[in-house]
Amino acid sequence: MEQEQFTRYEISRILGARALQIAMNAPLLVKISKEELEKVRYDPLSIAEIEFESGILPISVHRPFPEKRDEKLKREKIKDSDKEVEEAENSEEKDIVKEGEMMELAMPEDEQEETAGEADTTSSEESY
Repeated sequence: MEQEQFTRYEISRILGARALQIAMNAPLLVKISKEELEKVRYDPLSIAEIEFESGILPISVHRPFPEKRDEKLKREKIKDSDKEVEEAENSEEKDIVKEGEMMELAMPEDEQEETAGEADTTSSEESY
């Protein structure tokens, strides 16, 4: 079986994670005699190193590959089209508000007086 090559950062991350597991009483994956444990002074990091060197740790490293240029361009186009849709929706909302304001101004004078009279009666009733 081929050994995977790890960077020193990956090794330190793997050893740190496994040492934490061992420190929290996780079972050891390698049979180590009492003499060897006493020799390493029951140090979780040393035990993790022994397990790592034996190649039985069930910890893997995921290395994402860079995106292809075509996929990156497609994502940028999608983001741009989403922004355009959002801007269009915002402008439509502003147009609706403007139309509502125009409708108030275009309301016949009789209706404007009625709505003004209704506002006066509610305020006089609340003053009790």
